[in-house]
Amino acid sequence: MDVHNVDMVMSAVSAAQYPTDGKPEIALVGRSNVGKSSLTNTLIQRKNFARTSSQPGKTQTLNFYNVEDQLYFVDVPGYGYAKVSKKQREEFGRMIEEYITSRKQLRGVVSLVDARHDPSEDDVSMYEWLHYYNIPILIVATKSDKISKSKFNKYEANIKRILGFDDEDSDFQFFSSETKYGKDQVWEWIEAHM
Repeated sequence: MDVHNVDMVMSAVSAAQYPTDGKPEIALVGRSNVGKSSLTNTLIQRKNFARTSSQPGKTQTLNFYNVEDQLYFVDVPGYGYAKVSKKQREEFGRMIEEYITSRKQLRGVVSLVDARHDPSEDDVSMYEWLHYYNIPILIVATKSDKISKSKFNKYEANIKRILGFDDEDSDFQFFSSETKYGKDQVWEWIEAHM
């Protein structure tokens, strides 16, 4: 998709605040600092539209971005950030669960993992949870410019093995916000699920 118009429409913490216009939604999930803002900015061709932060755990609401008046990107708070209190983590958990399990407009989830490292326990839990709810999943392995292409197969096999990857409802893509590698493939997946 060629993106010219994007608006940050709202931040929500509960269903009463979600958009009501029925547009399809694609959620972006991942650990704090995995590169969700960078992926969003690359997809919508903006430098700093989604705020990248040196302070992980900054996103604390579901942020709805209206893309070309055709769909919403929903930026979900990053998980696994130690400085967030246990109570806050539980609140995030409830907010995310309410959204993902009840939202009819949700067409799929882009789940980000860091290409350079083994998926964390939180990454595995998120994947299993999305899989349990039969939500189409695209695993995006970010920061892939930091590993050599000759090692992609090895890293991909490792990530899939740790996640317990299922080809039936999941897809996989390497991505780099530096080189834009994988941008078109991520868009193809999103458009196929709209």
